[in-house]
Amino acid sequence: MKDIALISGSSHPELGERIAKYLGILATPAKLGKFSNQETNVEIQKSVRGKHVYILQTSCGKANDNLIELLIIIQACRFGSAKKISVVTPLLMYSIPFELKRQGVIQESCICSDGEIINHATLGYKSWEAKPGKLVTSLIEAAGADHLIAMDLHEPEYQGFFTVPVDVVYAEPVIIDYIKNNVPNYQNAIVVSPDAGGVKRAASICNKLDLNFALIHNNSSSTANRSSNTDNDSKREHISSTAQLISDTSINGSYLIGNVQNRPVIMIDDIGISGHTLVTASNLLQKNGCVNIYAIVIHGCFTENSIKLLENSPITKIACTNSIELSDSIINCKKIDIIDSSVILGETIRRTFNGESVSHMYSRDLYN
Repeated sequence: MKDIALISGSSHPELGERIAKYLGILATPAKLGKFSNQETNVEIQKSVRGKHVYILQTSCGKANDNLIELLIIIQACRFGSAKKISVVTPLLMYSIPFELKRQGVIQESCICSDGEIINHATLGYKSWEAKPGKLVTSLIEAAGADHLIAMDLHEPEYQGFFTVPVDVVYAEPVIIDYIKNNVPNYQNAIVVSPDAGGVKRAASICNKLDLNFALIHNNSSSTANRSSNTDNDSKREHISSTAQLISDTSINGSYLIGNVQNRPVIMIDDIGISGHTLVTASNLLQKNGCVNIYAIVIHGCFTENSIKLLENSPITKIACTNSIELSDSIINCKKIDIIDSSVILGETIRRTFNGESVSHMYSRDLYN
């Protein structure tokens, strides 16, 4: 491929090598490091003049260092007269938002007209944690990026933060390939979304494999504010009106919508950090009589504690892609398989470079 350059940041050099091999090119050498004062140092060691440069840099781990390094690489390529700069970030930095939090309990006092002092406690004020997603996208654009490729955004709305073109790609083809080759009797399996946010993703895989679907509905936030069983029953009746079957078994306010009795289960989630969602879901599925539980996570940002939690869970096998540089604990864990995502990213790069459709790649089998 002529007039193309691939520069891999320090966040995941192995993935960069795999993508370069898929494309049949050599990665453009770059010296990446830090000065003695710990500021980031970037040197592009081969000319990128007139070339379409693809810069691979992902998140997790040292996210702040990775972001600054990415910005400096983009600027170096811009100053080096690159024709076009595309950022390939399998896991976009700061793309995982945090939820609204309530700050404890506030003790208040008031004085009545007769002089009586009444003390009472109220729930504290609500506050939003900082959400730097828009800031990060603005920085990437300001540095000189013309185009961005991201994989399975946790929040699809983040695509709208950019003013430059964004191609969101999906690990779905390699996940389907993994299921076909590694899940025994997958034709009889039930695809499960461990929360409502992943329904669309799990349902898409379910449809392509012609499998049945189930959902775990988390009702903990609403039941925490209800004191009577009557309210809980009415909530479940509301859920049942849109579901064919809701189990009588619940764990921490989570209910299974669907039937997994004597069937293998395939859970699909986009990101794993603490592991609590998968473990709670697996315990609920086990109580509802499933045979084996296979969990597939796209971005495996698991910590040491979460790996121990998953190892002691009812999950039979866990798989995650190499969208980020995985820790030794994940790689050496016998319960975890690694799915190679370089073919998806490499094919996306090839198609965008040649001006071909990216969406069309999901309508055909890349592995035949």
